[in-house]
Amino acid sequence: MNIKSPLVKVRILIGIFITALLVAGFTAFPLESEIKLLCKILNISIDNPAANEGFLSYWLALVAQGLITTNEAYPFLAYGFDWMAFAHVIIGVLFIGPFIDPVKNIWIIYWGIFACIALIPTALICGVIREIPFFWQLIDCSFGVFGIIPLLLCLKYIKQLQLK
Repeated sequence: MNIKSPLVKVRILIGIFITALLVAGFTAFPLESEIKLLCKILNISIDNPAANEGFLSYWLALVAQGLITTNEAYPFLAYGFDWMAFAHVIIGVLFIGPFIDPVKNIWIIYWGIFACIALIPTALICGVIREIPFFWQLIDCSFGVFGIIPLLLCLKYIKQLQLK
């Protein structure tokens, strides 16, 4: 395996991208358990979000309380998170195409770049509508910013493969 080969580089980058999507997807299923564990590790009181010092602690406690309360009263709403998780997994599977044949499936890379760009205004617009703190909107936007980097590199290496 020649690590300098554009094909190898594309496959490594796409492998990282697929892994990130799968991790994001699978970790979206157990949100309530994860937020409870995070609050426990950070010693954040879930029972009284306002008692926590610092905005991040308050925000995490408020999110935990919201998830717990909503899941108790309206568990069917978590179904939306299940579909979001499923979408991450399915999008990850989509990138198997360019992993196998990057030149033939370059359109998937272009589609992924578009998705990364579209994520930013979506997070900023929906974040305001849903009253998500701006710092959290920036965290969500970072997925598009960091996601586009390996895809742009893939595009560069695929274009090198097309020249051969």
